[in-house]
Amino acid sequence: MKLTKRERYHRQSLGALYGRIKQSRVLMVGAGGIGCELLKNLVLTGFGEVHIVDLDTIDLSNLNRQFLFRHEHIKKPKALVARDSAGRFNPQVKLEAHHANIKDPQFNVAWFSGFNIVFNALDNLDARRHVNKMCLAAGVPLIESGTTGFNGQVQVIIKGKSECYDCNTKETPKSFPVCTIRSTPSQPIHCIVWAKSYLFTEVFGTSEEELPEFDHSQDSENAAEIENLTKEAQALKQIRQSMSSDDFPRKIFEKVFTDDINRLRSMQDMWKTRQPPTALDFETVSKSSANGGSEVGESVAKRDQAPWNLAENFTVFCDSRRLEQVQSNGANGNSTAVLSFDKDDDDTLDFVAASANMRSIVFGIQPTSKFDIKQMAGNIIPAIATTNAMTAGLCVMQAFKVMRGDLHKAKNPDCPVCGVMSSRLVIDPSRATLNHLVQDVLQSKLGYHEFSINNEVGTLYDPDLEDNLSKKFSELGVKTDSFLTIIDDDEENPHVNLSLSISEQSLPEDSTPISLPADIEIPRKRSIETEHVHQNGNGTVSPPTAPGKRKRTGSLEEPSIDGRQPVKRGKVQRSSEADGVILVDGSSNGAIVIDD
Repeated sequence: MKLTKRERYHRQSLGALYGRIKQSRVLMVGAGGIGCELLKNLVLTGFGEVHIVDLDTIDLSNLNRQFLFRHEHIKKPKALVARDSAGRFNPQVKLEAHHANIKDPQFNVAWFSGFNIVFNALDNLDARRHVNKMCLAAGVPLIESGTTGFNGQVQVIIKGKSECYDCNTKETPKSFPVCTIRSTPSQPIHCIVWAKSYLFTEVFGTSEEELPEFDHSQDSENAAEIENLTKEAQALKQIRQSMSSDDFPRKIFEKVFTDDINRLRSMQDMWKTRQPPTALDFETVSKSSANGGSEVGESVAKRDQAPWNLAENFTVFCDSRRLEQVQSNGANGNSTAVLSFDKDDDDTLDFVAASANMRSIVFGIQPTSKFDIKQMAGNIIPAIATTNAMTAGLCVMQAFKVMRGDLHKAKNPDCPVCGVMSSRLVIDPSRATLNHLVQDVLQSKLGYHEFSINNEVGTLYDPDLEDNLSKKFSELGVKTDSFLTIIDDDEENPHVNLSLSISEQSLPEDSTPISLPADIEIPRKRSIETEHVHQNGNGTVSPPTAPGKRKRTGSLEEPSIDGRQPVKRGKVQRSSEADGVILVDGSSNGAIVIDD
């Protein structure tokens, strides 16, 4: 078959690898900032078949960097639009789009196994961890990527050869003590979290006392304040009943910016080392507001680059009554619609921005622009189009290395996700019980003695928990593509953890209702003592040092020759006449300092 001009260039640059690329079947999860760039690269490189999975729809804020989308695509599924847009670059590539959640049951281990490479272009930890786990179970190489502002990263994950996504601890979202958020804010982010996660949800959403932004733990020195804050929430719920009245904005204003602030000011001990807040008066602020009204409020809200003054924040706050209309339009029968904060929704963002800024003014904190509040309230780090482009390019370069086998990575044997033995377990759902797994597979076939069986919910079996042995897997919530983890409790020489991916299948009546498709050999865990034993400079083996203690690099004691106690060697003082003297000083932690 005659090659096209593009194919000739590809063959010249990639050589024999291009034939494999053209026949490959790859999966791309995520069609956002990195995903658009990556899909373009995959299509132009000539990958034979590309599947795209994304649950999201296109927002206006996506258009500045996700170049496969246009204004007419807003509110349409990203996966479908990306497929249509990228397909025009190279019609010879087969593209298939899935507007769905990658965690849906249809995307099981068998489905992942049908791909040669999987590319992650996601923006949340939960989905990344899920894809990582599925690729390890399916034995498919995963190329993980992400960006943070001007920084980007690409990681190749291959089962048994490299670290997986969960080998290293990931940073968790920051939480704030509830007393800081609601009583003693000192930074703009404190006021923004208060407006978004407390005021907005209490007025227009559902009361969420256990939001991740709030730390309600007793050791946060906030227990004494929680009771008062609960009373505040109850008062807001009562005000909520007057939502359709004309004085609704005034009631909220006087509650949170007057009454609550005066209550805080009455706690004199709280302000011994802090500047006390200043309560606002509705009538005073209203008079200073420049011609308050919905038209003025809308015009102020459009100026999102510079911080608003008190009068402008007040105008936008009062104008946010349009949220009442949004809520009433979404009402179902007698129940009031529940609104949730959306950084891309101007109505909710305006309310949060104005409320946060007025609270900042109350506590003597510098107000923040609507643009910056949008970033912080939405937990957004600005996305840079060029960072996405370079990261996507590196993804494809790493894919070339994977396909060539040119990869030298060390795995983390202690990782609870990839540092385990993985296998598939076939069960007949109509007959298989937990006892079949314990006796027929783990004890008889694999030689386990003391062990436990766990799933996502908790422990299903251990030597002291045998209540579930007679139960079928379906009764225990174990079904296709769920995972069971076998932990060997042998104290002397335990196996590594065994992860079993469940596959349901009807088996012959005269056969065991449970089986491993292939023989497996489970390695043993590393011995910690052996791991730390090392040779010293004389070639002899030194015992492991105690945890937390630092082995000295050089001894300051002379060895005993005649059985007497070792003699501590003094510091070698530098002679004023000599140069090049070696100083041995205990204060340098045993280091040898050479003075030229």
